[in-house]
Amino acid sequence: MRLTLRQLQIFLAVAQSGSTTAAAVDISLSQSAASAALNELESVLGTRLFDRVGKRLLLNDNGRLLLPQARQTIDAARSIERQFAQAAPASAAGLRIGASTTIGSYLLPALLAAYRARFGDAPMRATIANTADIVAAVANYDVDIGFIEGPCHEPELQVEPWLADELIIACAPAHPLAARDGGRITAKALREAEWLLREPGSGTREAVEHALISHLHHLRPAGEFSNSEAIKYAAAEGLGIACLSRWVVRDLIESGKLVELKTTLPPLRRRFYTIRGRRKMLSPNLERLLRFCQEWPQAV
Repeated sequence: MRLTLRQLQIFLAVAQSGSTTAAAVDISLSQSAASAALNELESVLGTRLFDRVGKRLLLNDNGRLLLPQARQTIDAARSIERQFAQAAPASAAGLRIGASTTIGSYLLPALLAAYRARFGDAPMRATIANTADIVAAVANYDVDIGFIEGPCHEPELQVEPWLADELIIACAPAHPLAARDGGRITAKALREAEWLLREPGSGTREAVEHALISHLHHLRPAGEFSNSEAIKYAAAEGLGIACLSRWVVRDLIESGKLVELKTTLPPLRRRFYTIRGRRKMLSPNLERLLRFCQEWPQAV
């Protein structure tokens, strides 16, 4: 077999960086060695994988076809290395977990603590980012499994429903909507209010728009924030109203710094999901974590 893991590794680095020079730096090779390995790969496959545009190398249709297979192959090789590193048993192999912001901040610590309490000291590394970034990390095999709070449109990923989440609308006690006496807040009043929103690409932003736009038609933004923690404290200071997961705001509601608005809208719910590569090789530890996730929090 003339195809090598090193060739595929260099192919991925070039696809990521757009040049053999930058790819060589990323994988600690000389530029000439990286170029030679890429040429060898194209020779073995009998086709060009990149279009040469000036000094840039851009994936062509053949390169895009190879990309997910190369990622899967390199990920499988790394999984084998981790599994047998220093003759460690499979249960000791570290898992790389990605979670979108709300899940990573409010659910993942409890989930991992419960998992560790049942199965012992299993090493893990967690990456917290918005949904779009976690989807990309899973698709690139940078993490083994992802937990996201928004829809996933990546065809190379396997998406499975996980937990149901309740979205609530909250504001400061001194906000005019909170001060209204009697009755529920109407869609007209919510349409006129100013909203505190997550940034585009956030699963929470997409879920909030999906839940509200059909009823309110538009949202008047008072500001955009890169995390839900900032939004809830901004709401508590009276800067606007927010639609967030009950997991996020329950502490400030319990302390009285936020109040939940009762509205004429139907219940606002969304689904959390687990995602992984369709071709991902599942280690025993990863399979065990996936099974545990489907039982949690009922198992706690």
